[in-house]
Amino acid sequence: MMTLHTPLDQTWDLSAIFPGGSDSAEFAAFLDRLDTDIEEFKSRLNGVTPPADAQESAGLADIVERMQGLLIRLREAGSFTGCLTAENVKDKKALQLSGRVKVLGAAYESSMTRFDELLTKVADPVWEQLLVKEPFASVRFALNERRELAGEKLPPEQEALLTDLAVDGYHGWSDLYDTTVSQFRMPVEEDGKIVELSAGQAFNKLHTPDTAKRRELFAKWEETWAEKADFCAEALNHLAGFRLSVYKHRGWESIHKEPLAVNRMSKATLDAMWGAIEGAKDAFVGYFERKAAMLGLDKLAWVDVEAPIGSSVQKISFDDGAKLIVEQFRQFSPQLADFSEMAFEKRWIEAEDRGGKRPGGFCTSFPAAGETRIFMTFGGTMDNVSTLAHELGHAYHQHVMNDMPALAQEYAMNVAETASTFAEMIVSDALVSAAATDEERVTLIEDKIQRAVAFFMNIHARFIFETNFYAERRKGLVSVERLNELMTEAQKTAFKDALSGYHPHFWAAKLHFYITEVPFYNFPYTFGYLFSAGIYAIAKQEGAAFEERYKALLRDTGSMTVEELAHKHLGVDLTKQDFWQGGVRMAVEDVQTFLNLTENMVRR
Repeated sequence: MMTLHTPLDQTWDLSAIFPGGSDSAEFAAFLDRLDTDIEEFKSRLNGVTPPADAQESAGLADIVERMQGLLIRLREAGSFTGCLTAENVKDKKALQLSGRVKVLGAAYESSMTRFDELLTKVADPVWEQLLVKEPFASVRFALNERRELAGEKLPPEQEALLTDLAVDGYHGWSDLYDTTVSQFRMPVEEDGKIVELSAGQAFNKLHTPDTAKRRELFAKWEETWAEKADFCAEALNHLAGFRLSVYKHRGWESIHKEPLAVNRMSKATLDAMWGAIEGAKDAFVGYFERKAAMLGLDKLAWVDVEAPIGSSVQKISFDDGAKLIVEQFRQFSPQLADFSEMAFEKRWIEAEDRGGKRPGGFCTSFPAAGETRIFMTFGGTMDNVSTLAHELGHAYHQHVMNDMPALAQEYAMNVAETASTFAEMIVSDALVSAAATDEERVTLIEDKIQRAVAFFMNIHARFIFETNFYAERRKGLVSVERLNELMTEAQKTAFKDALSGYHPHFWAAKLHFYITEVPFYNFPYTFGYLFSAGIYAIAKQEGAAFEERYKALLRDTGSMTVEELAHKHLGVDLTKQDFWQGGVRMAVEDVQTFLNLTENMVRR
């Protein structure tokens, strides 16, 4: 058992990975070697022929091992530049390095089209013989997945061209959005002076308990994004246009085909999940009505949904938040708690509240170094504590997979969100149980309900918006005005039109719509939330005995579909609503508890 030493440093240490930041000579040399090795890999790949039998597998085996080595190093490089650009959006050198890493990644991906072609040309009987030998056996699932998907794509030369063009096209529009966000400044009055806040700082201000101030700030938030809307719309339209063109040439009709494939899940599972949620939304409308009454409002507006109840926001220091997280983790998993203490002590976390940082939070892995880094802006709220627990869940997931082959570590976003959301549940549920008063319990339960609202309604709105946006984008460019309409319509549908006002420019303000690595960066969050709820129910029944079983599940996340994962480790069928309804019921029970506790807390 470790002991957390405070005070903790709230800035991360990147020098342990590459010293010198964006001026790092070591990192420059790392990229030069990577460039050389990618070229050598491409040359070797062109010289390999499909093995005619299992005894001729040496050439392909060498390629598989080299490919995984390159994948690890590319992830290392991408994580480093991602950290540099996040901690200081004005670091132009970091942006240049990020561009170079993307070029290297494109060169690697371009060569992978030849690799995929090689896989498809191995005769089926020979292929099955290869998959029982190393290095193929330990990454059997990933290799099969690539082989099957390659059969649904364009010829290798065309796929390679698409990858090359995406650097300055597809990914370039994402970079434009990041540049636009880095210039975001929202003027607000603090202590009689006008200060300009970054996007991340401004977003945190929207959670003030003062309704009039909150709505005033939200109006400024909308107004500021409206000023950036033309740039954001340009980026969003061209990102979608590139994707749609690729799908058209591949013959893919459904806009959901790629995101479902990326997340290794079926449409039946997605439909079952949303179906279970839709059937329970009326309970959350009741929660909105009660919260509005408690805030002295006729009806909640968008900005009121996450407003704190009461006259003051509960504040917590970073050190106390860290202790709280470790303490609650330890009750479930000593290994998770020890890992988290190590992350705090070794400065793997960037949490300082300062200007110049990008908004949001993330966890990124450095697989070559066997480390992770967490990024966020800690403003002292319980929601910040939840975010920190969430990102530590991501970090632990990677930690238990560090000794596995690179391809076996490539788990999808939906199961990645399982580990992180599960970590949040450990913290929030324990806090509710330990609450000393009804008022404290209400605050904590409401925090849990907020997460359910985010996954069941906010995320659903994003999914509906993107689905409808792509349908219109097929016909041509979509204007700012129409994007606002689509966003508002989606929010009304997802929230059952229970709010008095919405967030038309949410499509501009949300980074997730502009991420190129994962299309439809939304529904996997809801999957992770409900899947983790099922895991958590089992963990509560089994106690400490579940820890090793949980680790085994995490280690399998890169080696099977979500349906196979759930069947093997939980014994459930994800294509049926039964499993999903169990997690939804847990959230509805929280709403009922909230309504019972707040019956006498309504403002008259």
